[in-house]
Amino acid sequence: MAGWGQTLPLFIPSAEIVNCARAGASSRSFMERGRLAWLLREARPDDLVLLSFGLIDMKPGQGRHTEPFRDYRARLSQCVDAVRDRGAHPVLVTSHERRVFDAQGNLRPLLGMYPVAMREVAADKSVPLIDLNEWSTRWWREAGPDGTRQIFLYLAPGEHPNYPEGVADNTHLRVGGAIECARFIARELRDRSMLEADYFENLERPCFSPDSVEWLDDDVFGELVRTRTLEVVE
Repeated sequence: MAGWGQTLPLFIPSAEIVNCARAGASSRSFMERGRLAWLLREARPDDLVLLSFGLIDMKPGQGRHTEPFRDYRARLSQCVDAVRDRGAHPVLVTSHERRVFDAQGNLRPLLGMYPVAMREVAADKSVPLIDLNEWSTRWWREAGPDGTRQIFLYLAPGEHPNYPEGVADNTHLRVGGAIECARFIARELRDRSMLEADYFENLERPCFSPDSVEWLDDDVFGELVRTRTLEVVE
């Protein structure tokens, strides 16, 4: 299981990427549990801050749910303003679609109005938007029910030691799926000149060996999300 924030360094290896994502975090819990405050303390002028919420916001209860055009929209706006106040540059990224197909093999988009609300915030506040939701929806449809099993966390019993009984997860991505989402985001950052072209590598590389993602080690990942790793350049 992996997220695109974890695999983005494969395409932007010379930039410091601080992955602040948390499993099960919505825009509400990310703010209420102090993660946004940490991000703002660590943010530096001219940083790019990619903000992506929605997959968990839609879930009911548990102190995480938001309504798309009420508190979700308001929280996104608050995040944008706070990042700008730090002299950094917000970029909104819509969430990838879930893997749900009907009996006829048609994709059933479940994120509803959350991507719409994010697009509205981006337009209202003149924030760059990377529409991962629209792109992933097209990819899931092309891949179909069988092809998307290779993108999402679908494992047979005994296939992986972490899931001895197997797993069928329609939300979380395999490493390969996360890599392709990160590739799309990196291309958007490059093609729209949000980062200089010299930062980018491997955008045309078709695949990566397991050694390429060894940095996903839990200890390394845990350290990266706790602290900045590069000194401030005066």
